[in-house]
Amino acid sequence: MAKAITAANFEQEVLKAEKPVLLDFWATWCGPCMRQGPIVEELAEEGYCVGKIDVDQEPELAQKFRIMSIPTLLIFRNGQEVERLVGLTPKETIKELLDK
Repeated sequence: MAKAITAANFEQEVLKAEKPVLLDFWATWCGPCMRQGPIVEELAEEGYCVGKIDVDQEPELAQKFRIMSIPTLLIFRNGQEVERLVGLTPKETIKELLDK
């Protein structure tokens, strides 16, 4: 299951993670986010490190990473953003980027 990421746990769960981390910036009112959600959860069940950030609950994080549209997926490696995907993204595309 994907972890809820907040400003309080961001450093530990994302910046200090040993494996690549997929972050899903989303909101409850966003239709495409509701379609992206199950894909992201499947990746978490397959063993990938996945975090979800509700932009309404964590506006500081959304602002910090200049999230202009949702869903936006960010991939972090070694504490750095290495990929950004905006809009509904297929599972295979995400997996390819996480496995690189």
